[in-house]
Amino acid sequence: MSDRSTLPPVRLRPEAELARDALSAPLLSRAVRIARWAGPDTRVDAGGGLVEEQIPAAARALALTGDDAAAEASEAWRVAVDTGLVEIVDEDEGTVAAGEEMALLTGGSPQDVLAVWLTALETVLADASVPDLDDLVDLVAEGGAVDLSGLDWDPEAEAEFLDGVLANLYLLTVSENTPGDAPVPLPALAASVLVPGDMNEPTDDVLEQISDAMMRLDDQFRMLEPIGLVAYRPVDEALMADADEEPGAPVDESDVARYGMVRLTPLGLYGLRARLLEAGFTAPAVGDLADKGADALLDGTAGFPPLAAHAETERWLAGREPLAAARELLAAARGTDAGAPLRRLRCQQALSLLGPEAEPALRDVLDDAELGGLARVWLTEHGARDVPAPPEAMVFWLTVDTLAAQLAAEGDSEELRALVQGLARQHSGFFETVWRVAHPATAEVLEAVGRLHPDKRAAKEARKAAFKARSQRGEQPG
Repeated sequence: MSDRSTLPPVRLRPEAELARDALSAPLLSRAVRIARWAGPDTRVDAGGGLVEEQIPAAARALALTGDDAAAEASEAWRVAVDTGLVEIVDEDEGTVAAGEEMALLTGGSPQDVLAVWLTALETVLADASVPDLDDLVDLVAEGGAVDLSGLDWDPEAEAEFLDGVLANLYLLTVSENTPGDAPVPLPALAASVLVPGDMNEPTDDVLEQISDAMMRLDDQFRMLEPIGLVAYRPVDEALMADADEEPGAPVDESDVARYGMVRLTPLGLYGLRARLLEAGFTAPAVGDLADKGADALLDGTAGFPPLAAHAETERWLAGREPLAAARELLAAARGTDAGAPLRRLRCQQALSLLGPEAEPALRDVLDDAELGGLARVWLTEHGARDVPAPPEAMVFWLTVDTLAAQLAAEGDSEELRALVQGLARQHSGFFETVWRVAHPATAEVLEAVGRLHPDKRAAKEARKAAFKARSQRGEQPG
């Protein structure tokens, strides 16, 4: 995964709300309770775990019962130690004391609480990448030594696989094409990591890999749910017992929930974003740009999908006086660099959220070659009077600028295809004139029209015009 990878923006809940979720996560809550239970007589072994004879008392203190009580108490203790809620003060004697981090959970800021939770999350993720050690029972050699090679376990590969699954779950959650709170079927999530992008139908071998991965993920998500990362509906145990049903095979949509369903919680979104940032990804959150200048807003939202760009812009405008905001936006929208058309499109979208208070700023740029066209559009749409008609050169320049922005935002999209279809109809002699437009993207836009226009004659005219535009500027034809 590239350090320069940019992910879609995420909408996070307020930190105070997330901190409350963290404190109520069952595993962290148990870790706090077991830290408070610990006293001068509590002893740990060489690895920092509770000595075996004290585990039943710890389980009782946590009101844990059943076959998993001892394991759950040990896990809570491990989290308490790893997060600093408990401190080992003498390794030789195995004595412990209250840790400094406990004060952060009771009197610290939301950020302090979330920092402790993130440390707990790392402990659980590390545990989730370890195979079921019950298998070791069958791997004990004659001399009493354990043959770890028999586990067929690569710690780095296992951790990388889980990271990849969680990254895909994050992407599915923040994508505007899918409902963020919709659970993801486990087979689809496993397939998203294992099926190559150029494979139309998974092979039997890949289906078997998906089946094996689902069983591993089922165990892992059961471990990750108590820390508050995910909400998980486990695989139906009847499927595991039924040898005739293959979890990796295509399933009836009505039965898909039986194969496991998982979704990230709001706290989980926060946690995975923090891990992705730590790994070097660009993982923006809506609201990051609210206190920055208009140049940062227009550049920062350039690659945002529509809903996220709208939400970010609303937050930015909420803290500003409309007329001053309009002037700042217009000043930031100027430029002839490659990113300028998309900046102007984002500027136009931001200005559409302002009312009549912004009108003086738009009138001030009516004669500006780069901004006069969009100013006239805004004034007309807001019912302003005495809006001067644009000169023909401005109309053509705005047309090229708009198409260049769409090309930068979405590439050869259906929306761009629809725009280019009407060009020749709207402007008589369009291609004979447009190649002369002094816009840096004129040739690139005409080449796109040549690719996308359904009329072969119009497409050919566009390509000819693109050639003329490049020749006029002394460029090599693209």
